[in-house]
Amino acid sequence: MTQTEQPKKPKTGVKILFAAAVIVLIIGGYFGLKLYKTYFAGNVTDKQQYLYVRTGYSFDDVLRDITMQQILKDEDSFAAAAEKMSLRTAIKPGRYRLKKGMTNRALINMLKAGNQDPVKLKFQNIRKKENFAAYLSRNLEPDSATFIRLLDSTDLISKHGFNTENIYTMFVPNTYEMYWNISAPEFFDRMQKEYDKFWTTERKQKAKALNLTPVQVSILASIVDAEALFDKEMPIIAGLYLNRLNRGILLQADPTVIFANDDFTVKRVTNALLKVSSPYNTYRYAGLPPGPIMMPSIRAIDAVLNRDENDYIYMCAKEDFSGYHAFATTREEHEKNAKKYREALNKRNIFR
Repeated sequence: MTQTEQPKKPKTGVKILFAAAVIVLIIGGYFGLKLYKTYFAGNVTDKQQYLYVRTGYSFDDVLRDITMQQILKDEDSFAAAAEKMSLRTAIKPGRYRLKKGMTNRALINMLKAGNQDPVKLKFQNIRKKENFAAYLSRNLEPDSATFIRLLDSTDLISKHGFNTENIYTMFVPNTYEMYWNISAPEFFDRMQKEYDKFWTTERKQKAKALNLTPVQVSILASIVDAEALFDKEMPIIAGLYLNRLNRGILLQADPTVIFANDDFTVKRVTNALLKVSSPYNTYRYAGLPPGPIMMPSIRAIDAVLNRDENDYIYMCAKEDFSGYHAFATTREEHEKNAKKYREALNKRNIFR
């Protein structure tokens, strides 16, 4: 090129094509970024471990809870993805495990498929139906009032073969997995199946050999469980109470008196407490109480079924407050043990 030659200017058409390509790239980048942010970018925070979708919830209800609980970094992108993925008409109730950085797409698919994280229920030694209903409502969707209504429902209970006093024996303490949004009737059906599974032919035969029904075994086990601090004493205590039952002697179990007075702060059963008129007061009423005084453990139930064959009729807590008991076959021997314990209580100023 000579000094007099001028550089060629790009043709107007090329300029237009280049500008158009740039615009396309910018627009494509914008929509690509938006697409990525809507579906594939991490959006779940670490503010909550679970998202609870109640039965009957609409999409708007879920979005409200998500916003209030700060579950997402960007609710708008989630709402947009939810509309495109038809979540509004496909959301399923349940308890959903959240993971930090989870994408909108992953969260929406989980809610549509109903891929819940099951609840692990572990219950034992719960004293009253009200306590049990409160525990269930803290871990499952139905509220405590719903569970109480069913526990007191003669129609439901009779269907399962129990009554309002002994229904508590149907719930065998263990660890169970179930979904959070299980209904109260479904929960009862599940517990009935677990009860039937627990009461094997062998356990039923052992109960029959004791001249007891499974329900009566559980009622007695609840007293044994309340009395025994140490598992190894359970079969001994069970043998003692069976001796009293078989001989027609009042059980005179202090835990039943405490239950009858509905005061679980009592450390010493006094004569005033013994006056309570209740079928659970085994100092006044013969035989087993009409229902359990607490939810007995499997260990206590098996302790009754495999009771120690002894001649004990009496027992008293040891005066060293070790939690162990002094057992006796005669009234005289028992009075000596009881005197030592009373004196120990007096020294510690324990009068109720």
